[in-house]
Amino acid sequence: MSLLKNNNSEYTAFYRKKYDETIRFKHKRALALTSRKLVRLIFALLRDNRLYTNKKEMTKAT
Repeated sequence: MSLLKNNNSEYTAFYRKKYDETIRFKHKRALALTSRKLVRLIFALLRDNRLYTNKKEMTKAT
């Protein structure tokens, strides 16, 4: 999970936002919410039979 958190700017920003929101157990809470977001993404990709493309990374490439 930390590989995704460190290499994907969308998930890094989401993790940092959730980390800053909580008072106790910052890393654990932020990691759980980031993992949940990833699971929802994977489920949607499998359900719709699509490939993952990061919108922010696509705009950098063009």
